[in-house]
Order: sequence, then C-alpha cells, then structure tokens
Amino acid sequence: MSTPNPEHLTGSPVIDRDGEKLGKLADVYVDDQTGQPVWLLVQTGLFGKKETLAPFAGAITQKDAIQIPYAKDQVSDAPKVEPDVDLDPAEEACLFDHYGVATSGGTAGDGPRPAPAPQIGGDDAMTRSEEELRVGTVRRPSELVRLKKYVVTEPVTTTVPVEREVVRVEREPITEDNVDQAMGGPEISAGEHEVVLSEEEV
Repeated sequence: MSTPNPEHLTGSPVIDRDGEKLGKLADVYVDDQTGQPVWLLVQTGLFGKKETLAPFAGAITQKDAIQIPYAKDQVSDAPKVEPDVDLDPAEEACLFDHYGVATSGGTAGDGPRPAPAPQIGGDDAMTRSEEELRVGTVRRPSELVRLKKYVVTEPVTTTVPVEREVVRVEREPITEDNVDQAMGGPEISAGEHEVVLSEEEV
C-alpha cells in the first residue's frame, strides 16, 4: 500500500474504507498555489453518470484500486459540484465540512482546479481501464404446477324406442275364398296353443 501518484490515477477503480467499489476516478483536483492534489472526482451510480468529490488526503493504492478512508454512503451523499470547473472556496468549505476534514485557514484564490492531463513521454506509460456491462439472466423457481384429473357426472335425458310383441285374436268371416281352409280342421274339440312373447329392454 502506498500514496497514489496523481499522474497515473485516471480511470482507476475507487473503493471505500470497507473495500466496497464506489466507481472509477474521473479526475484529480489540485491546489492552485501548491499544485498538490486535494480532491478526487469519482464517477459513481449506474454507468458512472454521477460525479462526486472525495478528499485526496488519506487515499492509498490497494492492489489495482484507490482506497479512500470514507464510507460509501458518505461519498454518495457529498455536496454536488460542477465538474470541469474550478472549485470555489464556499463549495470547498461545504465539502470539507461534509467529510469532517479540518482546514488551516482555507485556500486562497479560486480553490482547487482539475489537474491537467498527464503527459506521456520516454518510457512512461499509462494503463487505461473501462467498465464492461454484462447482461444475463438468473433462473429461479416461480410456481409449482400439478396436473389433476377429475370425474364430472352430467345427467343426460334422451328417448330410446323399444319394441315388444303383442298377441290378439283376429276373427274373419267364412267366405267362398276361405271355406275349404276353414272346414279342413278337426271336429269341435278342446285345445290349447302357446306363444312366447318378447320385448326390448333399455
């Protein structure tokens, strides 16, 4: 762990005192008179659309990130300032008060300003970093589906035709056409005949 070099900070991840990621460094504000770094401009929020200032004092390099001695909520709730514009004394005083940083009489002039972009020459090099958005899906149980079979009884009314046999005695008068058949039987006598009747059943 060491104090970070302002000339090689832009684009580096920034983490809070507990190691939770805050965003990435967008710029470093330096003092007009001394040229020393005073504030870190951190891009926070979704896609880094919010920019918040945090004190440079106490910042250290932690592996590939810059760690500041403040909680994530404290950085998120810091007073908002206009980026890329010199910080006036009133704005700086509000920021110092928010972070509980004691000042020694304030800063003369227009206050800290964004640091100029570092110049690369000779064997110096700068590593650029960028965030990558990964979109995916997570499978989770939503509901339990059970198939049940039921028996439903529905009354049906219908008409079914049925047949049955009926016996009746038909009497015919004797005529010239049937006299021979009528007289061809036995003499008067007693007798009995059986007939089986049938019928249909539903």
